[in-house]
Formats: sequence, C-alpha cells, structure tokens
Amino acid sequence: MSPTFLNVVRFKLFPGMEDKYFNVVNKFDVEGLLSRYIAKTGDHDYCFVGLWKNEESIAAARPKMIEHLDEVRGFMQELSPELGVTDPVSGSIVA
Repeated sequence: MSPTFLNVVRFKLFPGMEDKYFNVVNKFDVEGLLSRYIAKTGDHDYCFVGLWKNEESIAAARPKMIEHLDEVRGFMQELSPELGVTDPVSGSIVA
C-alpha cells in the first residue's frame, strides 16, 4: 500500500540523550504508520518523517503519538517558547 499522508517533526536532543531517545522511539509502533525515518540534521538536531496510510490514520494515532512524546519529552531541548520541544507539520503527499 502506498502512503498518501506524511508528517515531519523537527526536534533537538540534549547532549548524551541520543541512546535513551532511540531506545524508546525504536519501540514505537502504531497502526497506519507505514514507515518512518529519522534524519540527523545537526549536532543534536533531528527530523522525524512518518509515512502514513492516509490522513485518517494519523488522526486516529494522535493519542498514541502524544503518549509517545510524553515518554521522550525529557530528552528534548526546547526549540522556542512558542514551539516547545517539537516543530510538527503534516500533509497530503502530492509528488
């Protein structure tokens, strides 16, 4: 099945928290999430990309995604007072 929706989340980990973060994130699995990638974009900067079956799948997964964020929030640095620890966006795949 080809994904039709994706989400991208930018975040920054505290130094020394990478192993703890990846131990938790590698256990995260939710229905509708077809694949996920994490890119290292700086010394402690990362970007999560999730490919979803459809928009309904990600909407249904939001409670579990919030639970997961609560598990890893302590490993993350605040990006800004307005954003908090993550900068998330999502949308339909168009190309």
